[in-house]
Amino acid sequence: MTTTSGTPRRPTLSDVARLAGVSVATASKSLNGRQQVRAETRERVLSAAEQLSFSPNVLARNLLSGRSGTIGLVTHDLEGRFSIPTLMGAEDAAGTGKTSVLLCDARGDALREQYHVQALLGRRVDGLMVVGARPDPRHSLGALPVPVVYAYAPSQDPDDMSVVSDNVLGGRLVAEHLLACGRRRIAVVTGDATYGAAHDRVAGVREVLDAAGLAMTGEPLYGAWTEEWGRTAAAVVLAQHPDVDAIVAGSDHIARGVLDTLREAGRAVPDDVAVTGHDNWEILALNARPHLTSVDMNLEEVGRRAAALLFDAIEGRPSSGTEVVPCRLVPRGSTAPPHA
Repeated sequence: MTTTSGTPRRPTLSDVARLAGVSVATASKSLNGRQQVRAETRERVLSAAEQLSFSPNVLARNLLSGRSGTIGLVTHDLEGRFSIPTLMGAEDAAGTGKTSVLLCDARGDALREQYHVQALLGRRVDGLMVVGARPDPRHSLGALPVPVVYAYAPSQDPDDMSVVSDNVLGGRLVAEHLLACGRRRIAVVTGDATYGAAHDRVAGVREVLDAAGLAMTGEPLYGAWTEEWGRTAAAVVLAQHPDVDAIVAGSDHIARGVLDTLREAGRAVPDDVAVTGHDNWEILALNARPHLTSVDMNLEEVGRRAAALLFDAIEGRPSSGTEVVPCRLVPRGSTAPPHA
């Protein structure tokens, strides 16, 4: 097919309908898999489309399906360590389905979140994914005209769909690893006590130690998610329990502070004291001396699963509840067995 100027013209839906001997509406229904069309008619339309090398453009296809081909991602921590890998995983999953992603940063503000949600709905997104700033339950957005999936921070409503990382498993993994390394006097230094994740990680450690017939060395110390707190807390542990042979830190930042205090106290890591972190933030873990053993929360997988569940809901297969993604331990030099 050519235009009056002699240049090739893209075939249209009307061309397909004309070649197949059907109306434009019937051609459209056939190409979109609608049930109202007889099998032989659909075959004729598909054959005509193939002959003409017809491929409907994205906008036309979305208009015919009643969808926009976009999803909205609302994050509360765009500059943060945890939301970015989650969003990367979601975008990976969206890319495989040729879906565009509209990203908004609510910055931890509920009113800003509502504004962004309404703006995205005004853009006729097919679904929403909400990524929290901290891994604790958050309020539900309630009933919306499109499906919603919550990632990293679960919704408080059990009827919503949420995807989170397994913080209890993270605690279990480091405790099992330390026991396998021959450690028996294990202390825990973690972050903000208002974070459920901090308590979950402690619970995982305690579960493993209890099963091994061991007590935690001292009570877990809660503080800030900072290197400064790690330095302070490690000094407290050494003063109260000088025979400690392992310290589980609730984050990589805290672990870096622990390493500083041990070095200043003349305690070799890992020969005298093993140290573990949580988050597997490589800029911290790989620049520590020695390199830091840490728990990776698999946040990209959290994002991928959340996006997959959102696409399922958009296709009419909604689900509810909280899906927990396993984390994994990344062993490095800070936990080599004594006298290895």
